[in-house]
Amino acid sequence: MDQAPVPPPPPAIAERCYRHPDVVTGVHCTRCGRPICPDCMVPAPVGHQCPECVKGAKQEFRRPAQRVATGPQRGFSLTNLLLAILVGVYILEVGAGGMGSLFGGPPTSTLIRLGANIGLAQLPTRAWVGVAIGQQWRLVTAMFLHANLIHIAMNGYVLYFFGNIVEKELGRTRFLLLFFVTGLCASVATYAFGPNNVASVGASGAIFGLFGVFLAYNWRRRELAFYAARMRSALTLILINLLFTFSLSSVIDWRAHVGGLVAGLIAGVAADGIGSDRRKNALLFGATLAALLAVAAVLTAMRTQDLLTRFPMAR
Repeated sequence: MDQAPVPPPPPAIAERCYRHPDVVTGVHCTRCGRPICPDCMVPAPVGHQCPECVKGAKQEFRRPAQRVATGPQRGFSLTNLLLAILVGVYILEVGAGGMGSLFGGPPTSTLIRLGANIGLAQLPTRAWVGVAIGQQWRLVTAMFLHANLIHIAMNGYVLYFFGNIVEKELGRTRFLLLFFVTGLCASVATYAFGPNNVASVGASGAIFGLFGVFLAYNWRRRELAFYAARMRSALTLILINLLFTFSLSSVIDWRAHVGGLVAGLIAGVAADGIGSDRRKNALLFGATLAALLAVAAVLTAMRTQDLLTRFPMAR
């Protein structure tokens, strides 16, 4: 059987640098795909990028307070101060509950007396306690109390690592506002959607808020390999923690974790603003936090009305 000769392949088309048309090259920008010559190559984490893509990335991700952090910052930080406060409060708990509470933590009655988050309950002394009867301060004080030594150790470790990173990249003021606002939203989620007579304590709601901030912060920069990798790591850690939370929902307050995470995601998107106008970015951040606080206030008022209707004797 006769076979027709196979025609030779067409000659390769020579590509030329888009900035220097007289230079033939075989290298392409890993971001936009355009051909670039050796004079235009800018080293990137993977391959090379063209000058325009590098310039665009700098303009897109440059923020007045942005400082890339990969680990805990050194020296004084509000994160370390918060950790010291948590440890100090736990020492007070042990003092109030007796030395036998060093590892297992004080009894629930002691935690309630110190400021645990509880909707509405009647103590054995017939006295009523709870947020519903005007003790809204419990929504904040509960963040600094912990049930036992393992509880504070786990929360302290995660706060030390993620807190220092968020504080270094967003600044101390925004970090502190994010910690308290997301922590408050977490406490309100417990109060609004949880059982009224179960005490809740711990900084994990605020820590999940920082998780959300960290994830949103890196999601906005996901086009860069460094931030995309951090986003994937944070997402994996969040999913593992949520799985752990729901698998032990009888002893872990999942409502606080979810409430803090959702608040953190919302606040994290607005944390470093849009563009380079500092005033507009500050207004956007402030408006976002104010909106979260407004939602928390409405949920608190609705839950309070519901509980006082069901338990009029507590008024």
